[in-house]
Amino acid sequence: MRLCAPLALVLFLPVLAGCETSPKERLEGRWVGEQVDNFHPGQAARALGWAKGTALEFKGSRVTVSIPAESPRHGTFKIPEADDQQLRLTFLRPHGAADEATFVFEQDERLRWMLGDGRSIVLRKVTN
Repeated sequence: MRLCAPLALVLFLPVLAGCETSPKERLEGRWVGEQVDNFHPGQAARALGWAKGTALEFKGSRVTVSIPAESPRHGTFKIPEADDQQLRLTFLRPHGAADEATFVFEQDERLRWMLGDGRSIVLRKVTN
């Protein structure tokens, strides 16, 4: 009878592992800029306007990046490094160039894009 509890635990663990969402699955959907952090006060208003016009849309391994005053860019991405909260993405442009970016999941519906020098943009997931 004592074997039943460990056996049940061994049988249940794969079910728990299967319920976990991958970083790629968490990214799926459209993210829009909502706020900026740690910008110089003289640049904060302009940075916020830029951020609010920025959107990232992830679908499978494809991404569309929309930035103010530019045409949307389409490409693919990879996730070379990820843990529960932070992930590093490599954006692959159609002509072979690659850009890297670090993101941090703050909540299910919030994603922080780390820009360097302590600056960041908070993106909100748009649900339809």
